[in-house]
Amino acid sequence: MTRIFSGIKPTGHLTLGNYLGAVRRWVAEDQHRAEALFCVVDLHALTVEHDPARVRRLSRQAASLLLAAGLDPRLCTVFVQSHVDEHARLSYLLECVATDGEMRRMIQYKEKSERARRSGQSVRLSLLTYPALMAADILAYRADEVPVGDDQTQHVELTRDLAVRFNQKYGATFVVPRATPPAVAARVMDLQDPAAKMGKSHDATAGIVYLLDEPEAITRKIMRAVTDSEPGVSYDPEGRPGVANLLEILSACTGKEPAALAESYEGAGVLKRDTAEAVVELLRPLQARHAELAADAGYLEEVLHEGAARARALARPTVDAAYRAIGLLPPQ
Repeated sequence: MTRIFSGIKPTGHLTLGNYLGAVRRWVAEDQHRAEALFCVVDLHALTVEHDPARVRRLSRQAASLLLAAGLDPRLCTVFVQSHVDEHARLSYLLECVATDGEMRRMIQYKEKSERARRSGQSVRLSLLTYPALMAADILAYRADEVPVGDDQTQHVELTRDLAVRFNQKYGATFVVPRATPPAVAARVMDLQDPAAKMGKSHDATAGIVYLLDEPEAITRKIMRAVTDSEPGVSYDPEGRPGVANLLEILSACTGKEPAALAESYEGAGVLKRDTAEAVVELLRPLQARHAELAADAGYLEEVLHEGAARARALARPTVDAAYRAIGLLPPQ
């Protein structure tokens, strides 16, 4: 059976982009068609300055939102990365296979390190090496597929390179995974800056719709979305990125093609209104279920405990095999 692994980082409140670009597909398709593991990758949140209490709070919130969105622990494995030691164990081995040049070429390292320097912060070594940990997240489970947005495909390509290199040098150990990006709304853009992804850790929040935003806040943000001065509505991602972003969001909510939707509108105002209404209705059941889960902390802890146990049982044989293959003595 095909095995899928994907994760979400608790560096901020989950957004509409996270949901449309990844989580909804996990719920509707991936957990039903494969042996699927979905992880809150909390270790990755430590690569930049952070508040420990906030990381813990956002980790719980991310896990509960995954369940509220419809991930079913009876069908898939939901767990927290730091609860399974095999992630960190394998990460070091992959650091010993990766090269300095590969790490420094990663786009996210370049962007985040520059952002840290501009703000007067030091750049943590873990920010440079975390792609090895991301590769370990995937390879430990012998995953065949990694559902990701287009901004993460570079990491999956690195994972593939490390798996192939390890297998060639030390013997067949890992499955070489492939990225499986969604076709529509793979990268929802910021409503105020349609050239930038709708990111959960951005400082400016006016263009970001969070999954737990109140309906009034969702409507306000979408109605204030940046478009352009061109008359009418057309689907032109390069020439009219703001309008195209709204059309892609509405497309993801309704199932209609963005270009076909564009033909239904004469102006951006009505498009914004309809997009806001569609997003509010899309998120309404998720928010209601999250409120129920938030009132039952024991259930979430049980799901995460059982998920970590299942994940550990899957990962340990592969990581133990990698330790033997690379030349380490087995524990006595």
